[in-house]
This record gives sequence, C-alpha cells and structure tokens, in this order.
Amino acid sequence: MAVTLDTPVADFQAQATSGQAVQLSALQGQQVVIYFYPKDSTPGCTTEGQGFRDQYPAFLAANTQIFGVSRDGLKSHENFKSKQAFPFELISDKDEALCQLFEVIKLKKLYGKEYLGVDRSTFLIDQHGVLRQEWRGVKVPGHVDAVLAAAQALNKA
Repeated sequence: MAVTLDTPVADFQAQATSGQAVQLSALQGQQVVIYFYPKDSTPGCTTEGQGFRDQYPAFLAANTQIFGVSRDGLKSHENFKSKQAFPFELISDKDEALCQLFEVIKLKKLYGKEYLGVDRSTFLIDQHGVLRQEWRGVKVPGHVDAVLAAAQALNKA
C-alpha cells in the first residue's frame, strides 16, 4: 500500500550506511525527512545531498532526522557519504521496497531511451509517523530550504 498525505506511513526497516538498520517506528517522537534520489555521486544528487548536509544542524534543531534513499548498494553509499561528509545515513533500496511504498519509480527518458528510474522526491513525516508533506519531481535549487521551512513549521505546530 502506497503512502498518502495525512495518514500514517507503514512501518518499514531498511539497511543503511554505518551498519544501521533504519526502522520508522523506532523514530517516533522525531520528524523524519526521507529524500529519494536517482544515483550516488551524480551532479544533481550530490548538490541535493550537500544542501541537506549544510542545513543538517537546522534540521536537528527542528527535531528532524534525514535519510537519503537510492537503489545503490551500501558500498556505493558509504563512499558517497564519506566523500561528501554527509552527517546523515543513506538507505540502500536495491529491492525497491521503499521506492514502491513511496511510489517514486517512474518512466524516464534519457537520450531518447525509456527506462524506469527514481523520480527525485522528498517526504516529511511527523513525530507520530504520519506523512505531512511530499515533494515529487523535485528540482534541486531551493528545495532543501523549502523542506527545512516545512519541518520547522511542523515542529512548532
């Protein structure tokens, strides 16, 4: 069952960097930002991750944890995280379970060829596990600031 605004997100567990298993239910009491991106170490994905990295202290001040998700493996994630000094964990979704839950796999075109890829998307989940905001088809410039503003507003609500 896919996610829907203003309803609880189904509990999930996923493998992440630093040997962590991320479980949504274990994050109760904190807001959670989950951002999906197409591929480690590509220009747009790097810029987006750097934005979340640079604003990480402000997200923590708003009681918000951040997790990046792509279909890359943990080894690729560890390298990307280390190279970019990301202070948050990256989730490997090789089996696309999270991609399907959040419905972020879309038909894309590159050089005239069609393929199924991750649609850059971000989700804000409140401290009770309810999806409060979603951004789909994200354009990187200004996006992190918009997510931070939403997280700060939700934290005050």
